[in-house]
Amino acid sequence: MSVRSLVPGPATAAAIGSRRLPFAFAPRFFLLLAAGLIFAVPAWIDSRAIVALAAWNLAVVAIWIVDLRRIPAGPSLAVTRAWTTPLALGVPSRVGVEVHNHSGLPLRVDVIDDVPEALRRDLPNLAVAVDAGASLRREYDIAPAQRGDAKIGPLSLRVRSPWAIAERWLSAATEQTVRVFPDMPEARRQSMFLLRSRQVALEKRRARVVGLGRDFESLRDYQPGDEIRNICWTVTARRAKLVTRVYQPERSQAVWILVDGGRLLRARIGDRTKLDAMVNAALGLAEVALAAGDRVGLLTYGRRMHARLAPGRGGPHLRALVDALATVPAERAEADHAGAAAAVLAMQKQRALIVWLTEVAETAGVPDVIDSAGRLSPQHVVLFGVTRPLEMMAIAEAAPATEEEMYRMLAVQEMVERREVLLKGLQQRGALVVETDPGEATAQLIDQYLGVKERNLI
Repeated sequence: MSVRSLVPGPATAAAIGSRRLPFAFAPRFFLLLAAGLIFAVPAWIDSRAIVALAAWNLAVVAIWIVDLRRIPAGPSLAVTRAWTTPLALGVPSRVGVEVHNHSGLPLRVDVIDDVPEALRRDLPNLAVAVDAGASLRREYDIAPAQRGDAKIGPLSLRVRSPWAIAERWLSAATEQTVRVFPDMPEARRQSMFLLRSRQVALEKRRARVVGLGRDFESLRDYQPGDEIRNICWTVTARRAKLVTRVYQPERSQAVWILVDGGRLLRARIGDRTKLDAMVNAALGLAEVALAAGDRVGLLTYGRRMHARLAPGRGGPHLRALVDALATVPAERAEADHAGAAAAVLAMQKQRALIVWLTEVAETAGVPDVIDSAGRLSPQHVVLFGVTRPLEMMAIAEAAPATEEEMYRMLAVQEMVERREVLLKGLQQRGALVVETDPGEATAQLIDQYLGVKERNLI
């Protein structure tokens, strides 16, 4: 998948009148009118000064009309909004605005872009002085604070000629919808660092141990500690010495990633939600699994199914995964975990790795998500990923200073212990459980995935 394919396309439009009266008086117009007040003093003595004052005001208005008619609109003045990089959550980027002046008059243009708060807190205001028959580009910064689709409005322009007496209010229909993707650079950084470390450790281990995986890789001389079942007897007979088969983890296996978009994932960790952290982890895991030759499927859900992609491979499939993860909404209601488990069981008949990214509620009974994950574990390998409750653990481990803090600590300790009991119960039913730290969810999930592959659990 090319990074350039994720960059939003440019939007270009001609500048046209933006309101019922698309013109205004520039500050210099009022300065000229104020200059005419010099006739007000002699008007007390000679009434002809009043006529001179009126003539001056009419002349200023006439000059304003001439200046207004000189200011171009329509095809003579166009604006382009251009994006420089893909939009990713929390990753600063720049947006370029280029003014094309096809008229024969130099212009001063103030450009205001209608950018939503999800991309920038305030509206950017760019001052551009563009020569006749030329184009000039200015840029402003954005910092996307929310995943998904963001609607950009038109560009508003305030245009003045060199006289700066009149000004036109114009608008360019550059409305477009852009997509803010997960934090792909951070996910890729964590996954690449982890892969390099794991590769070094794996190569060291392979010097002592063979038999990892079930796909044949190569032959080598027998070493103490090799399993007898891995000896290739036909080659041993030809070479008159023991030769061992070396295997690698099996490829082209199915990996399903389930992302819960329910209310528990709306909780914030710093400037992001738990759902944002899980989406980044899902994207990093998907890239690693596809690079390893596995087929990756995706199911995102809340009260209903948001996206459902059957396991696949290749660049187009990765692009579909990225688009689906970018638009996972955080719902206010509890997610339908039983429906998600039933959908996976209906679509995946053969044994697969199910990576379920969710959160566990502290309730009196067994949460629905625990029961649903337990339904999958006999047939599939379930990797159950939740975030570690750091704030609760800090409260549970703190020394209370007051009676109120003591009761609070005891209540939190009970919640933490119940959570541990639920997760241990899920492990006893055959699932793998990983509690991820907020900033390391991607690396920890990839590490678990690689461990599953190395141990041939699928």
